[in-house]
Amino acid sequence: MIDIDLDATTSVVVVRPSGHFEKSDFGQLAEVVDPQIEATGDLAGVIIDAPTFPGWDGLGALVSHIRFVRDHQKHVKKIALVTGSPLGDVAEHLGAHFVSAEIRHFPAGEVDAAQAWIAEGTS
Repeated sequence: MIDIDLDATTSVVVVRPSGHFEKSDFGQLAEVVDPQIEATGDLAGVIIDAPTFPGWDGLGALVSHIRFVRDHQKHVKKIALVTGSPLGDVAEHLGAHFVSAEIRHFPAGEVDAAQAWIAEGTS
């Protein structure tokens, strides 16, 4: 399950997983971000606020995640991974090969720093 907070003014989405990513999470996320992308053309950023890496609730959830990234990555300028998990560094470096967005890892609890980074150069 995930909590999604869209700030339509800044075009920034904060995603907070509360357990494993589920297949339905990515449909829910698309329902929130697709109208914003349609209205503005792009998202300034996505912040994934997960103190620990949640993992996926099975293969279906992983496939849904991959499809979501494939379908939306060209419309996201920056992705901030706010996590204490060492996988944050891995995702930052590995993700750069698969998505057009700039990706940066921030320590757990540093959502404000992630928001400031996304805001750089957007005004």
